[in-house]
Amino acid sequence: MKNRSFFSAIVLLILSINTFASDTDIVTNYRIHGIQDIQKRLDEKLATTQYWKEYLENKDTKFGYLESYCNVLTCNKKNSKLYIYMKDKNSSTYKLQKEYGAFTGKAKGDKVKEGDLRTPVGIYRLTKKIDKVDPFYGPLAFVTSYPNTYDKYRNKTGQGIWIHGLPIDQERDEFTKGCIAINNQNIECLDKHIDIKKTILLIDESDVKTDIQKKNLSIILSQLYAWRLAWIYNDLENYLNFYDPSFKRFDGMDKERFTKYKTRIFNKQEDKTIIFTNLNVIPYPDTQNVYQITFKEDYKSSSFSFTGDKTLIIKLQDQKISIITER
Repeated sequence: MKNRSFFSAIVLLILSINTFASDTDIVTNYRIHGIQDIQKRLDEKLATTQYWKEYLENKDTKFGYLESYCNVLTCNKKNSKLYIYMKDKNSSTYKLQKEYGAFTGKAKGDKVKEGDLRTPVGIYRLTKKIDKVDPFYGPLAFVTSYPNTYDKYRNKTGQGIWIHGLPIDQERDEFTKGCIAINNQNIECLDKHIDIKKTILLIDESDVKTDIQKKNLSIILSQLYAWRLAWIYNDLENYLNFYDPSFKRFDGMDKERFTKYKTRIFNKQEDKTIIFTNLNVIPYPDTQNVYQITFKEDYKSSSFSFTGDKTLIIKLQDQKISIITER
C-alpha cells in the first residue's frame, strides 16, 4: 500500500512538471509544501476552460462529450425515424449506420403523464432487453429509463416506454401508446448492432441537436471541475453558488434544506478524494441551454465512501453552470 502511494506521488509530480512547465516554482513548492500542493494545482488546472479547449480540439462532439457510449440512437418524432450512429474504431467519430421507419405515440408533444399517449422527449438509457414479450410487441423489446432524473424534477409520470417490434401475425395502428416501434426485421438488426450498456437514446420532436459547440462544452466541463474543486477543498460558499435557486434534489430536498445539509458536512473539514470517470455531457433535447451531465463518482473521506452513478441537470447561463437537480 505504501509503495502504491509512493508511486502515485511520483506520477503526480511528473504530470505536474509537464503541466506546469512554465512554473519555475513547482519543484520548490513540492519541497516546501509536499505533494498536496501539486495535487491542488492540478485540480485547479482541470477547472480551466483552456485545458478543456485543448483536450476537446480533436474530439467528435456531434452529440456532446461522450465517454461511455459507442452507440447513439436518435428519434425524430416528426419524421417518424429512428437513426443509429456508431463510433468508428479508427477515427473515433460517430457515423450514421442505419435509418429505420418508426411509429411513435398517437398524441403529439412531449409526454407529461401516464396514459397521455405521447412519446417522451429526452435522454434515455436502455436499461434492459426483453426477449420474451407478448407477440403484439414483436420478437423483442428494449426498456428505456423513462422517467429520468429531469422528467421526475418536472413531475412527469408514467413508465414502460420501450423500443419494440410490431405484432406478429396481426395488424396494428400506425402509432403507439408512447413507445417507439420499428418493424421486426429492424428490431432484430438493431439488437445485433448495439450493446445496450454502451448505447444512449435521444428523442426530439424534430432533428436531434448535432455538432455541439466545443466552446460551450469547455465551459461546462471546466465549471464541473470548479464545482468539484470547491467540494474537495471545503469551499462551501463557492460550492453552493453552483446550485440554482430552483434546485430540487431527486428526493425532493430543496435548496434551503440542501444548504443546511451540506453546511453540516463541510463543517467537518474532512480531507477527501473525488474522482469522475465515464463522463458525458449532452444538450437536453427541445430545451435552451439545458444539459445533462452523467459520470461515475468515486468519493472517499474519513467518514463516508461512495462509488456509483451521478446525474446533474444544469443550465448554462453567462458562461456559468447552474445545477437545477441531481441524483
